[in-house]
Amino acid sequence: MILIVDDDIAVRTSLSLLLESEGWKTLQADRAGDALDIIQGQLPELIILDLNFSMSTSGKEGMDLLAQIRKINSRVPVILITGWASIELAVQGMKLGANDFINKPWNNTHILQSVKTLLQLGTEKKENRTRKQLDARYEFKQIIGEDPRMLEIMDTIGRVAATGASVLIMGESGTGKELIAEAVHENSSRSNKAFIKVNLGGISSSLFESEMFGHAKGAFTDARFDRTGRFEMADKGTIFLDEIGDLEAGSQVKLLRVLQDRSYEVLGSSKAKTVDTRVVCATNKNLNEMVQQGLFREDLLYRINLITIQLPPLRERPGDIPLLVNFFIGNLKEIYHRPGLSVSAGAMKWLQKLQLPGNIRQLKNLVERSILVSKKDELEIEDFMAQLDTVPGKRETGQLPEVGAMTLEQVETEMVKRAMAFHKNRITKAAASLGITRNALYRRLEKYQIPFNEPED
Repeated sequence: MILIVDDDIAVRTSLSLLLESEGWKTLQADRAGDALDIIQGQLPELIILDLNFSMSTSGKEGMDLLAQIRKINSRVPVILITGWASIELAVQGMKLGANDFINKPWNNTHILQSVKTLLQLGTEKKENRTRKQLDARYEFKQIIGEDPRMLEIMDTIGRVAATGASVLIMGESGTGKELIAEAVHENSSRSNKAFIKVNLGGISSSLFESEMFGHAKGAFTDARFDRTGRFEMADKGTIFLDEIGDLEAGSQVKLLRVLQDRSYEVLGSSKAKTVDTRVVCATNKNLNEMVQQGLFREDLLYRINLITIQLPPLRERPGDIPLLVNFFIGNLKEIYHRPGLSVSAGAMKWLQKLQLPGNIRQLKNLVERSILVSKKDELEIEDFMAQLDTVPGKRETGQLPEVGAMTLEQVETEMVKRAMAFHKNRITKAAASLGITRNALYRRLEKYQIPFNEPED
């Protein structure tokens, strides 16, 4: 049973008809007292709660009722309904324990999606499944690992993929956030539609609307043709917004509006378009800290993190390193036509002790470099050591300048130059070795005015 709490009979009736058409039973209350009587007599599976029950727009009545609901039951899902002017109130409500907030006037598909997601997550019990059980039930062929934390993450992905829930993937650079996003898509009902990747760190605020929403011919000086935006490309599918922590303030507002209203306007056109897409975001930054510093909108954070997945760094799951190394070796055998490639037992144990700040990306790069340089089929410790600047467990004496000898900017400039020289100006390889994206490397090359000519191959 779903309880609808709103003083407006038109709102209650409309929501009740919508939900009952999907097979759910509903009860209605137009004031806090009646709602509490229902909750104490028969706890609902979910509550849809308006923030105001009178002419007042302070939201105090809704907040007070939410606090009382949480005292009675801390787990029953609560969806707040609010107007755009009350977004700050909705954010306060999320802090008090609400699970989601929906704008008035709402989109029926959006509210049904939220209800289905919260009910499904509330009824399904988490199980400690083995990797074999997970593979039999879900599609995880690109995710390598059997660490308990990774198995729990895969179980979560499998359970939430079937819902329309927004997912926020957090973790250090190189931990495999894009693979997790792809797994969410592959295990959803949208898997036969587009999976659109967007690196927000590489889009300037001036190009944001054109990239994300498209533009009409003549919208600006260089707009010679109509352009389809990323959201339209992802319609009925999934859009993966990588590096969302790098999004500038003005662009955050524009993104929030499309996520709230599920509609947008093409640049140079006044006609609104609607979009139905699953949103998955990723970042290596601490968004909660950014909110406190005023660098990231709190309402946007609550909009994108209905489900949050925190990926552990590779150093915290060393048992998965042999699995990853063998996976890389298996692929590289075919690529480099060296079927006898292997890693000695001693070298494998040594690799498990590495800190690997670049995580999986750095490990893959290390394995491939070692294979390219070594003429032996069985790689030993010295083959990998030759490709590292430091040895695990040793002080990095001589590897870094003394404190005060160079500024951080000078160190970064030197590392970029070294990576570009080592990889012979191949942007993709140089970026991977530095643990950053191609766009991030391009920005640094421009910032530090480092000349280069990218090879044509």
